[in-house]
Amino acid sequence: MNMLRIATAGSVDDGKSTLIGRLLYDSKSLFDDQLSAIEAVSSARGDDYTDLSLLTDGLRAEREQGITIDVAYRYFSTPRRKFIVADTPGHTQYTRNMITGASTADLALVLADARKGLVEQSRRHALLCTLLGVRHLVLCVNKMDLVDFSQAQFEELRAEFTDYTAEIGARDVTVIPVSALRGDNVVHPSPNMPWYDGPALLAHLENVPATSVTDSLGARLPVQYVIRPQSTRVTDHRSYAGQMAAGVLRTGDEVLVLPSRATTRITRINSPSGSVPEARPPMSVTVELADEFDISRGDLLCHPHDTPVVSQELQALVCWMNESQALDPTQKYAVKHTTRTARAMVRQLGYRLDINTLREEPAESLAVNEIGSVRLRTTVPLTFDSYRRNRTMGGFILIDESTNRTVGAGIVT
Repeated sequence: MNMLRIATAGSVDDGKSTLIGRLLYDSKSLFDDQLSAIEAVSSARGDDYTDLSLLTDGLRAEREQGITIDVAYRYFSTPRRKFIVADTPGHTQYTRNMITGASTADLALVLADARKGLVEQSRRHALLCTLLGVRHLVLCVNKMDLVDFSQAQFEELRAEFTDYTAEIGARDVTVIPVSALRGDNVVHPSPNMPWYDGPALLAHLENVPATSVTDSLGARLPVQYVIRPQSTRVTDHRSYAGQMAAGVLRTGDEVLVLPSRATTRITRINSPSGSVPEARPPMSVTVELADEFDISRGDLLCHPHDTPVVSQELQALVCWMNESQALDPTQKYAVKHTTRTARAMVRQLGYRLDINTLREEPAESLAVNEIGSVRLRTTVPLTFDSYRRNRTMGGFILIDESTNRTVGAGIVT
């Protein structure tokens, strides 16, 4: 069985945690002790029903407020597929947590309250998921029971979301009416919405293509660590460890070392289980080369015929995450890209993207949760691809060197 990585998205109180709890409960993916624990907590709080959102809201502060703060990961499977679900927070101040959950997702579940429609945070999350390369978007129009399962209400929201996602460039969009609290159209088709002729949510999740595209790209192995055994039991050698970011490397392949541009051949590839003939994502391997070069952490191994960009200038879209201070074009930041860290300064702030209208507005800075086009100049060359081509090679974070806090997340355009 292959695996589908899912991230929830949407505004606070739209029912993301309840939907995930309902998926786990109705698909028989809960242990008896888990169900007993949330039943006991629900009873102690005086709830009239078992609050399935407690399955993902694990922090005390989350349970007290009835919201998600941190990213909660849950795992379950059906006879057809395995799933990893990242339940992300909806509050605007926790947008950075949502980005963390969506950065590795194949599919995003965007929830909208049928009574409220699409709000600013719904649009922001849909846009961020699209920018982060999430290939499939599913809008779950939740709380349909509170609008008497109105087809007109659903069709209005579907049209609005379809138009918006077409503007932002989303490719695969599905809209499903659900009631997470009651279980309508979550795992089983709902008798309350005979006008809906599409699949229930779980059936859609089981059939969405989740084939990775990284194998078909040019090989990319960022060097994380140089291994030089100091033991009489191990043959003296030098190898380079890292996690495959794209493509396939095989024993005997000619490789190019960046940024030095030295060429050599692979003589051996080792995995945790021993020698292997080839390496592909997401394998972590060590590679031995025919020649000895000055290769260190942050360098990259790739095929000579398909190389990434090597430059100290990069154009990117940045989502600013620092609540206490806006992006300052005059300040220097640290850039963490794959295994390399460099210092950088903002050369130009091109525009700020309006979440609702998608207009590019002139800007002199970026406040928290704002998205803008930024040109950076780094102190050392970085090797990168565009984010749409390769998530790993096209993504980076900005760090405030004075506090060591992550203040921005960027994607190379």
